[in-house]
Amino acid sequence: MTSAQLTLFAAAANAGAPPVWASTIMPFLLMGVVFWFFIFRPQMAQQKAHRNKLAGIKKGDQVVTGGGLVGKVVKVDENYVDLELGQNVKVKALRSTIADVLSPTGTAAND
Repeated sequence: MTSAQLTLFAAAANAGAPPVWASTIMPFLLMGVVFWFFIFRPQMAQQKAHRNKLAGIKKGDQVVTGGGLVGKVVKVDENYVDLELGQNVKVKALRSTIADVLSPTGTAAND
């Protein structure tokens, strides 16, 4: 056999094999898809729901701040929320620090 024939046989043997880069990059693509559907996408939905909840704060709502204070909304501003924590106890909190808006069926914070 000549060296030209050996080169042709070697090329024919490698022609059916999948490209090396495809088998190398495929696990990373699969991991990216898994992270997107199981971690990033649900987290983005949760953040969107929290932003909508903060945008819907109105006077009279019961809220919990990031520091754990529970109060009743007295005044709503673009960036700030005035909270009544007790009788004659009012504080001004950043709107972004509100952790949760309590349901109306929950216990009253100021009673």
